[in-house]
Amino acid sequence: MKYFNLHTHNHFCDGKEAPEAYVKRAIELGFHTLGFSSHAPVPFENKFAIREERLDEYFQTIRALKLKYKDQINILLSLEIDYIPGITRDFPEFVRAGDLDYTIGGVHLIKKIGVEELWFIDGPWQERFDEGIQKLFRGHGRHGVEAYYNQVLEMIATQKPDIIAHFDKIKMHNKNRYFSEEEGWYKDLVWKTLKYIAAETNCIVEVNTRGLYKKRAETYFPSPEILGQVHHLKIPVTLNSDAHHPDELDKYFPEAIEMIQDIGFRELVYFEGKTRTLQKL
Repeated sequence: MKYFNLHTHNHFCDGKEAPEAYVKRAIELGFHTLGFSSHAPVPFENKFAIREERLDEYFQTIRALKLKYKDQINILLSLEIDYIPGITRDFPEFVRAGDLDYTIGGVHLIKKIGVEELWFIDGPWQERFDEGIQKLFRGHGRHGVEAYYNQVLEMIATQKPDIIAHFDKIKMHNKNRYFSEEEGWYKDLVWKTLKYIAAETNCIVEVNTRGLYKKRAETYFPSPEILGQVHHLKIPVTLNSDAHHPDELDKYFPEAIEMIQDIGFRELVYFEGKTRTLQKL
């Protein structure tokens, strides 16, 4: 089957190459669709998001690539937008500014009520994860996990992203130290969030392979167990590699597709322009 990827980062944010390098590689790989989703600007100094003053340049660059390669591949314009309550801008503001084809919503920084400092759960440094959970939650894993899933739930309810990025990202640096995904309270949080998605939204859950190929997680985001619940609730899924380099565009795709099919999924969602489209597996 021909592949697609809707979650792609380039040198406008924390990706490694210019957008056109990803397009050329996607064409070599036989992709039918490539969506660009650089990290949206956030109102504080950082090394991962587009700088506000370059946002229009990013939009113009992707639109130019859409036109240049329109006969070879379907190019889409998006952003991966962080949700930090009381800090980040509402998703519709970015949609209007860029006339985005779709949005990806993600939680990378957790805001504890009444505390100014943020807990960064992503990136390559486990030490930063540990420092945050100790400072903000006094080492109580359950409290940190509850804050994470509550923030994800609030993002879904208030911002209504098209795609939910790496649903259980909170597990990445945990390594079964502060909490277990097998504990009842953890499973209850996941189930509560998934039930809300199924009943109240039209969100798509992505199967994200990055944790595996970067060797930062033992399984996909989300785990096969959670994906089984996603399937049970009839929540649509898509498959993304969260690529930060052109060579990462199809990492672990054959293995992920086999896993998705084994769970029972028979189709993936992608976009043609702003229209959701199904691809049979």
